[in-house]
Amino acid sequence: MIEVAVFGAGRIGKIHAANVAAHPGATLRYVVDVHAPSAQALADMHGARVASVEQALADPAVGAVVIGSSTDTHADLLLRSAAAGKAIFCEKPVDLDIARARECAAAVEAAGVTCMIGFQRRFDPTFSALKRRLDEGEIGTPEVLVVTSRDPGAPPVEYLKGSGGIFKDMLIHDFDIFRWILGDEAVSIHATGSCLSDPAIAEAGDIDTTAVTIRTRKGRICQINTSRRAAYGYDQRFEVLGDKGMLQAGNVRPTQVVSWGGKHISSDLPEHFFLERYRDAYAAEIAHFFDALTAGTPVRTTVADGLKALELAELATQSWREGRALECIV
Repeated sequence: MIEVAVFGAGRIGKIHAANVAAHPGATLRYVVDVHAPSAQALADMHGARVASVEQALADPAVGAVVIGSSTDTHADLLLRSAAAGKAIFCEKPVDLDIARARECAAAVEAAGVTCMIGFQRRFDPTFSALKRRLDEGEIGTPEVLVVTSRDPGAPPVEYLKGSGGIFKDMLIHDFDIFRWILGDEAVSIHATGSCLSDPAIAEAGDIDTTAVTIRTRKGRICQINTSRRAAYGYDQRFEVLGDKGMLQAGNVRPTQVVSWGGKHISSDLPEHFFLERYRDAYAAEIAHFFDALTAGTPVRTTVADGLKALELAELATQSWREGRALECIV
């Protein structure tokens, strides 16, 4: 039984805490958050205790930590957890600064601890099934990947100001999907974008609509289109074209009922928010983390994966600002 400290009692911290508490091989021992009432409420919900960072990391009974706090705390908590010899699950991104993220990766390697980065889309049942069938050769050699990623609406502008921009905040997941699905690395990237939904986003120095084209070292092409606004819900789809066919992964709906009438055919809209869309994926990634710790096997999303996705996000940001394609070092 692995004793766990969860850092962060916000919306993602609550998801991870519930999944830790539900896992048969883990026990939620501590909840840590700067907002004491939130920490206490979450701890009470799962029979845990509230602690400070220092208390949680100093407790030898704690074998693992789950970092689901705000982005600006990730690197510090990751470094301190590695130094304390704890296994680490950390939400993306490792940090908004590449140099800082590289420091974290080096610290994890030096400490010899397990560190998993929270790219939950790899654990989505539909996406995982597509990846398995792709690897089995169902459509032959993949040649083109097209990713559609659209949120139902932008977060508050105050959040966006500290988010690192749309490429690091939103597309970092799509960059990870690109590397995972194609099993390849980028040699060039071209990003463009606009602000179409709210002038305040542009005033904050960000955009809400993007198109990214990536060419890989094997000559494959990946196109990613994203938007902060989709009136119909949370839209997450992708397709892979191979020399023998195509595989598609579509949206998740609350039900799969389709109504056929004399004037129209209708179905449920996609799930409206990422917490609903990826509820199964969040549970599966936490289960994988603890199963890997118990079995002594590698985790599927490493700190190196987090660093690679962040590097692509940084290059995409630069490409957009400079209006040109950039070469990638692989």
